[in-house]
Amino acid sequence: MAQLIVLGVADRDTAERALDIASELSEQELLRLEDAAYAYKDDKGRPRIHQTVDLTGYGAAGGALWGTLIGMLFLNPLLGLAVGAGAGALAGRLGDVGIDDDMIRRIGSELRQGRAAVFLLAADATTDRVVDAFRALHPTVIRTNLSRDNERELVEALRS
Repeated sequence: MAQLIVLGVADRDTAERALDIASELSEQELLRLEDAAYAYKDDKGRPRIHQTVDLTGYGAAGGALWGTLIGMLFLNPLLGLAVGAGAGALAGRLGDVGIDDDMIRRIGSELRQGRAAVFLLAADATTDRVVDAFRALHPTVIRTNLSRDNERELVEALRS
C-alpha cells in the first residue's frame, strides 16, 4: 500500500525544495514516489496547487501520436492528430491517479497565509534516510495514512 504523507512547511520555496529533495531521493532509489504536489496560499489568500505529474498533457501527447499514426492509415493524419489529442487529453483528465485533488484543495484552503503543504505518495521508502533528508526543512506532519504508532514515530523523528 502506498504511504501518503502531508507535511506543513514554512513557505512555497521550502515546498519546492521538498519536492527537489524527494526527486533526489528517488534518483538514489531511496524513495519511490507515485505522486507529489504542494499547495500554498498566494498573496491574495487564494489556495494554489502545483502538481508534479500532468496527466492531461501526457494523455494529449500520447493521443496525438497514436491519432496521427491511425490517421495516416486512413490518409488523413491531421484529423487523426486532432481527434487523438482530444481523446488523449480527456482520458488523462478523467484518469487522474495518485493524490486526491479534492484533499489537496481542502488542505490548501486551510493553510495560513505564507505557509505551504507538501503531499508525497510513496510506494516504498528507506525511512531513516528519507526522514534525515527532510528534517532540515523543519516540517510538521499534517496528515498521513500510516498507523498511529508509525505516524507518532515519524513526528518524533522529524523533531529530533
